[in-house]
Amino acid sequence: MSDNLFTPIDASLDTSYDFSRPSTSYWQDVWRRLKKNKLALAGLFIIILVAIIAILGPFFTAYSYSDQDLKIANQSPSLAHWFGTDNLGRDLLTRVLYGARISLSIGIVASISTMVIGVLYGGIAGLAGGRIDDLMMRLIDIMWSIPWLLYVILLMVVMQPGLTNIFIALALVYWMPMARIVRGQILSLRELEYVMAARLAGAGSWRIIIKHLIPNSLGPILITATLTIPDAIFSEAFLSYIGLGVSAPMASWGVLASEGATSLRSYPFQLFFPAIAICITMLSFNFLGDGLRDALDPKMRK
Repeated sequence: MSDNLFTPIDASLDTSYDFSRPSTSYWQDVWRRLKKNKLALAGLFIIILVAIIAILGPFFTAYSYSDQDLKIANQSPSLAHWFGTDNLGRDLLTRVLYGARISLSIGIVASISTMVIGVLYGGIAGLAGGRIDDLMMRLIDIMWSIPWLLYVILLMVVMQPGLTNIFIALALVYWMPMARIVRGQILSLRELEYVMAARLAGAGSWRIIIKHLIPNSLGPILITATLTIPDAIFSEAFLSYIGLGVSAPMASWGVLASEGATSLRSYPFQLFFPAIAICITMLSFNFLGDGLRDALDPKMRK
């Protein structure tokens, strides 16, 4: 073939196409997928908004959560009292804002205690295996056979109602589901090559758990911890509703709902506002938890 049949192409003309995408880290990819979930993103926004209002809101009200004025008792919502007043003349908006602090703090403390106790317990059981694993899991089975709410009620009766005792009671029972989940994750990971390599390199059991196994189980841990918060808030609301919650004059959303339920027929607004606060917060955390479940799933990565 003759060279005249061919025409050289100008090197400045780039006819190739780049089909690759910029490299992203695992957490950047998680955030990208989470942003696509509108409900999860809305839940995250509402949670941040509720937290900001709970922290800063009471500083902008003209009333204290314990101020009483029987002259204005049971007033309907107005410009002076946006949420109305309760049967002792206390501003309901201020009490709902202070109740947000208590309810959110209970949920966060329960979530943190669940992560600390449940992750360590499940990690030790899963890595140890054998008789130690059987003994630790049978202990959870025995405790799990009794409804957890009964544990909390018995503990609250023994320790007397109060915010600190609620923290302790919830921390003592909420770690068990986390321990089961972490133990299952560890059992599936402990025989992988990087764990065997760590053992051959002389790493101890604690280093393997903390440096290798727990970080690779972080997805289910974060999801469970997130969904623990609304569960703890609802549990505290139920305890307060039956009279085992925080002590007066402090008030959580559950206490406010309990007080409002007694006058539901005459003053429904006293129940409506704390109840709607509980519902919105629980839905937001559930939406966020469902979004995290999808975003943290490696199978969803594209």
